Amino acid sequence: MADPEKTADPAAARHAEPGDGTRARRRTGLPAGLFDLVEAGVYVVDDQGRIVAVNPSAERLLSRSADELVGQDAHDLLHVDRDGKPTPRAACAMLHALRGGRTVSEGPGWVGHEDGTVLPVSWLLTPFRLDEETTGALVVFHPAAGAEPVSPDVVVESPLSETARLALLAETTTRLTSTLDRDEALRRLADIVVPRLADWMIVDLIADNEEAWRTAVVHYEEGAAVSRDDLCGPLPPVPRESPLPLSRALRGSASSVATPATYEGHLDSGIAVEQLALFRATGMHSMIVAPIRGPREVLGALTLGRAERETPFTSGDVPLLEDITRRTGVALENARLFHRQRRVAETMQRHLLPKLPVLPGLQATVRYLSAPDASQVGGDWYDMFTLPDGSLAVVVGDVVGHDLNAAAGMAQVRNMLRAHAWTHTEGPGAILGRLDDTITHVTDVSMATVLFGRLEREPGADWRLRWSNAGHPPPLLIDYEGRARYLDKPHGMLLGTSSSPGRVDATVTLPPRSTLVLYTDGLVESPGYSLDVGLDRLRRNAAALVHRPLDQFCDELLTRVRPPANDDDVALLALRVPARAPADEPSQGQVRT
Repeated sequence: MADPEKTADPAAARHAEPGDGTRARRRTGLPAGLFDLVEAGVYVVDDQGRIVAVNPSAERLLSRSADELVGQDAHDLLHVDRDGKPTPRAACAMLHALRGGRTVSEGPGWVGHEDGTVLPVSWLLTPFRLDEETTGALVVFHPAAGAEPVSPDVVVESPLSETARLALLAETTTRLTSTLDRDEALRRLADIVVPRLADWMIVDLIADNEEAWRTAVVHYEEGAAVSRDDLCGPLPPVPRESPLPLSRALRGSASSVATPATYEGHLDSGIAVEQLALFRATGMHSMIVAPIRGPREVLGALTLGRAERETPFTSGDVPLLEDITRRTGVALENARLFHRQRRVAETMQRHLLPKLPVLPGLQATVRYLSAPDASQVGGDWYDMFTLPDGSLAVVVGDVVGHDLNAAAGMAQVRNMLRAHAWTHTEGPGAILGRLDDTITHVTDVSMATVLFGRLEREPGADWRLRWSNAGHPPPLLIDYEGRARYLDKPHGMLLGTSSSPGRVDATVTLPPRSTLVLYTDGLVESPGYSLDVGLDRLRRNAAALVHRPLDQFCDELLTRVRPPANDDDVALLALRVPARAPADEPSQGQVRT
């Protein structure tokens, strides 16, 4: 190993071994200084991508000395995109060529300098044998024609290679189709095209009522994409015959390139006036406009504009923009369909969940929270209605799933239970037995859990709950002193299994001023935790909140108890019993089965 203090040959120094900073014999087997006469930059990497040799031109072009380069991972140190951001390893053409042992010549590419500037280059990589056991790669690169290092804030104009074009489209597909939120999709689109392709991005969308709306205007300034909400808003009606670019795009006719001259003197519609005003407000000298098409209809138009960069758009840019708008159309159509489904679901939910009857002295409050990532409606429900004998039916249940199919199944089960409870005077267990048999034979509901009870009171006596449980989480009873306990017996099989031989009732006397909580499993279940953890959290918080007004009690209970990782809907029904007359004796809430 050579002593670094005594290394006299500068060329040999540029072929230093990677590692601890000491110099060594070059591993390339080439005479020292062979590449010193080459004006292009040259560096050699080993099979792990670490730099093992450089020539003087590489030091000059990379603005780094050999000591700063040798031993470093070439990808991590040098490989950036045109914005100066590190190139993902999965998208790095050099790494793919190195690992595949292939010779690849490509451009444009970019290398990063220590001061943050980037240099546009063309490069060639070819396999290079370092010794008998190791094959690395030789990289030759030179600046793109007329290129100088530039700040990432300065957009370098060069045509996309086929590899870069495919990578851009793959990124567009992946990022846009992974969200069902329209505004988020447009933010991601802006991040993809600005400033990579343009200084400005404008999206005009057609609403369900066929009105056009300038939905997004984004400008790249001071290193960031900035939304210009002041330029957004409604647009005039789309003319049927106008040959101007935006009008044609919003009709789905064609993509076009435009300049301010396209509109000056040709203001044939209100949209044309708006477009000329947009040119003047943004300083754009060139724009390209393409329709955004969904599977069944035109959704709007995407406009890319250039103001700061000098190169105008040409007809050669149209195919790439149309590829982008096709992917944008799929994403926006998915978001639109999801939004429509959510509106239908919300309307359906309002009709499926009933209003509570009013009973003198007895307080009742309900809450329903939909599944966060579903269609805002599900299989959880609550119900409360007066029976012919004057008692009050209370129900909380859950049909498997939290989508429109679950909601439809829930409606069937709820109405069947109402019919059985109204027409039969049997106990809750017998009613649930009838319901189980009906579900099995006349519905498509696979499984459901239900807690059904009758709440009744004789004159001058306490309120009593008689109930039966088909696989549902147990009710929680909290007395006024904060003593809370679960009414966990009886507990039968869930509905739809056809395996429950008989369903048992239980009866409990509700103490004056006590609170009864019926709920679905979304309130207490959380991935990665046992059900006992959620039940204990519910019991402790309900006891702490029992003196709160019932509405506030329910709101706080949902806030404190519902798990953050919950992906299910929640139905909650809370009842509060009035105080007894002063002469009455206190009740202990005994359960009778």
